[in-house]
Amino acid sequence: AFMNPEKSEARGGYPEMGELKECFDSHMEKKQKSAPKTPINQKRKEILAQCLAKAQEPPGIFSLTVPTGGGKTLASMGFALEHALKHGKKRIIVVIPYTSIIEQTAEQLREVFGENTVLEHHCNLDPEKETINSKVATENWDAPIIVTTNIQFFESLFASRVSACRKIHNIVNSVVILDEAQTLPTDFLQPIVSVMKGLNRYFRTTFVLCTATQPVLNEEIKSGRASLKGFDFVEEIMNDPISLYNQFQRVSISREHGNNIPMSTPDSIAEQIAQYPQVLCIVSTRNLCKKLFELVRQKSQDDVQILHLSALMCPMHRSDVIAKIKEKLRNKEAVRVISTQVVEAGVDIDFPVVYRELAGLDSIAQAAGRCNREGKLPEKGKVFIFNAGPVPQGQFTKARYACMETFRNITPGEELSPESFKKYFRFFFARLNSFDSENIQRLLTRNAQEAKIQFRTAGLNFKMIDDSGQHALIVRYKSQGENEVDSSRLIEELKKCGPNRSLMRKLQRFSVTLYDREFESLKQQGALEELFGIWVQAREEIYDPDCGLTPKIILEQIF
Repeated sequence: AFMNPEKSEARGGYPEMGELKECFDSHMEKKQKSAPKTPINQKRKEILAQCLAKAQEPPGIFSLTVPTGGGKTLASMGFALEHALKHGKKRIIVVIPYTSIIEQTAEQLREVFGENTVLEHHCNLDPEKETINSKVATENWDAPIIVTTNIQFFESLFASRVSACRKIHNIVNSVVILDEAQTLPTDFLQPIVSVMKGLNRYFRTTFVLCTATQPVLNEEIKSGRASLKGFDFVEEIMNDPISLYNQFQRVSISREHGNNIPMSTPDSIAEQIAQYPQVLCIVSTRNLCKKLFELVRQKSQDDVQILHLSALMCPMHRSDVIAKIKEKLRNKEAVRVISTQVVEAGVDIDFPVVYRELAGLDSIAQAAGRCNREGKLPEKGKVFIFNAGPVPQGQFTKARYACMETFRNITPGEELSPESFKKYFRFFFARLNSFDSENIQRLLTRNAQEAKIQFRTAGLNFKMIDDSGQHALIVRYKSQGENEVDSSRLIEELKKCGPNRSLMRKLQRFSVTLYDREFESLKQQGALEELFGIWVQAREEIYDPDCGLTPKIILEQIF
């Protein structure tokens, strides 16, 4: 207030929690009145009612196990508001694994509470939408509703940098909703669970683990020499998650060959996909995604549009394609989509048929959530699991084996039940080498009695995404939406004026991450140029309008 009065005046001025609850109640009343009287909408209403009732319970660790499409975003917000009012909580923090879901969730919450009440804090923020108040609030999270990423939230809790730490006092006495809790990285699961226990026990923070595929975190899990000490007690908000699952069953998982899913060639999978007018296929790698996209194009005997989605496309390109998919589905037009996991969580699309490459059971459930989402089909939607061969070693392979082991221990038709997920996560956790691969717990506790705590080393080691061996580059892409943005113009601005915060925020929407080998290959072929330490696309032919960046240039394109 003394050093920077202008900045100080920009803080605060937010509505009280009671006002926010009134906004929420009014919004939900209108929504429920205008919504069609379908069985699914009736169930969503009951889910919200159970959330409001359970919010009266004392602060603690809660789980909200709701099937995909059950309206858990608004239901968990209803719980958080009611709980905050009952127990005098200061704010609600929604923690989300992916920026694609953040933008969608923040927009949904702004519809309820207004533009200036919800603070978005993540790396893809649009500088055009930022105000001095939102910039200041981002520094210390003093808004009543925060929507942020797993990375921002947990890395701040373990950070030793002033800029990252200055917001953590505002986590005290909050309600924290952890969306898609099953995505918490297993390499850091023990320090994450420990810090959540500490925040709950000593700093009056309530947590809600919100997911359709609840991981087993309320018991001790042993895996060889590694063990996970879970929460002492997790209270489930839903009265009967199993009957809720039965009521929300809108898909059938096809595993005709029982527990063993035999290998299929990309050719045969493409032939099957080409038979359906509306179909989504999700695979685990970018290479297979591109290969299947090209095969389906070859094998399609009609003029149905075939679309590709992967992380080789910049975020702006992906947003354009997702908007096109939604429009096609809304207009009941035929469309075939081949995608990596970028479409699995938080992308609100509804296909009658989904193909999913064999993966962890939680990933299969996410894919199933894009099938018959609104329950409008006369019969159940069809989800086909296929095995296209080996996937990258490590977590992918362990998740696959755990899924197969689960299939061997359940009867067909129960693949997505809460009990199946308990089995799956036990099998999966039992295959892991560590729940604290960087020894964060040891760094923070080993010599704590002598006040020799390794804060800096722990902060440096706690990186939820290992970006070593990866390089970001800015591609040339012109968005197709209403607000047309051409990254080539932004790159020219970078050349003339150099980088600044606003320009870099805009360019983030046009970035693609490559592995070392791919990056070096493009660099050696003169396909990239460096501007002020930032790598940008220098040759037009390496960015395809359908599939995004091509890490390997074809010889004919060079000569």
